[in-house]
Amino acid sequence: MLKTDKKICTPEEYFALEEYADCKSEYFHGEIFAMAGGTANHNRITLNFANLLNTAFKGKSCEAFAIDVRIQIDKEKHYTYPDVVAVCGQIEFAEMRKDTIVNPILIAEVLSDATKDYDRGSKFTAYRNIKTLRDYVLIAQETVHIEYFSKENDGTWRLREYFDPQGILSVASLELSIPIREIYDRVVF
Repeated sequence: MLKTDKKICTPEEYFALEEYADCKSEYFHGEIFAMAGGTANHNRITLNFANLLNTAFKGKSCEAFAIDVRIQIDKEKHYTYPDVVAVCGQIEFAEMRKDTIVNPILIAEVLSDATKDYDRGSKFTAYRNIKTLRDYVLIAQETVHIEYFSKENDGTWRLREYFDPQGILSVASLELSIPIREIYDRVVF
C-alpha cells in the first residue's frame, strides 16, 4: 500500500483558502477538513437554538450566531465552525481577522453520526482551553437528548442531561431557561 503525504498548511494558508472556498473547512494542526452538509433536522435545531438564545438575550449585551462563525481554539493549531456560538460583551476577534471569534461564552453542537464522538471527545477537550467558555451544549437530532456541560467555579465541568421534551434547559451562567420542546420545534424523528 502506498503512503500518501499529507499537505500541511499554515494558519495563513488556511485563511487564504477559506476566502474563496465553496464550503467551510476546519483547521487542526496544519490539516484542513471540509465540513459536511447538515440535515434538515440539524438545521432546524441549530436555528431554533440560536433564535431562542437571541430572544432571551434581548436587553442584554449577549448575542448568538449560527453556523457561519468561526472560532479560534488555538492561534496556531485549531479553528472550528460550531453550530451555535454565544458571546457576551464586546466580540473579540483573532488577530488581523474580522471573521474569527476568540471569546465565546457558550458553544452548541448538533450531533450527527459522523461527528458525535469528535464533538463529545477531542473537540470538547480543545474547547475547554478557551478561557471565556462557560457552557457547552450537545443536542441530538434523532431523539430528544441534550447534554449540557457547565464550567463550575472550581474549573471542573458538570454534565446535566435532558430527555424530556417538556423539560427546561437551564443555563445558569447566562440566567436562561429554554423550553426543550422549542429547541426541537418542527424536528421530525
